[in-house]
Amino acid sequence: MNLHQFRFVREAVRQNFNLTTAAKALFTSQPGVSKAIIELEDELGVEIFRRHGKRIRSLTEPRKRILSSIERILDEVETLKRVGKDFASQDQGSFIIATTHTQARYALPKVLTEFTKRFPKVKVSIQQGSPGQIAELLTHDRADIAIATEGIANTPGVLALPVLSVASRADGAIKSSAAQPSHTDAGGDCQVPHHHV
Repeated sequence: MNLHQFRFVREAVRQNFNLTTAAKALFTSQPGVSKAIIELEDELGVEIFRRHGKRIRSLTEPRKRILSSIERILDEVETLKRVGKDFASQDQGSFIIATTHTQARYALPKVLTEFTKRFPKVKVSIQQGSPGQIAELLTHDRADIAIATEGIANTPGVLALPVLSVASRADGAIKSSAAQPSHTDAGGDCQVPHHHV
């Protein structure tokens, strides 16, 4: 069962059961349309059309439900295509970032300036709060992403990804670097004393 078969059935009905005209409308061959319809009928175990010899004449009465289902499926496929196209070409919308006051003031301005240059039609909003408040905003769908240095990694329903690891050595010196696989175990957890930024 495939969408081509559904399209052939629908077009045959639209073209008053003339398979030659239906094939032309769909830029294919009449034997191909006829074969696809027969294969669909075989798969469904019912004749969709009444036939006189090799010609189809009408839709069988109980099979009108099949046509109705085919119409709905094809309409939904078109809707999916439109939605996909809209999102694929979309360069506008809104984006909400939940973060701490420190991140909002020191880490994000430069990044957001670059982001708004690249995506001028995207409205970026920042919600500031404590790590607990940030986690709540995220889990209640009031933020698209959260940026914090602590306190949200173990929140149920939150996927935390380290983007910066700050590690302290035994002598107290602090080193920071982008989180690398060498700093993490198989589960992505840092293997040195750290804070995620």
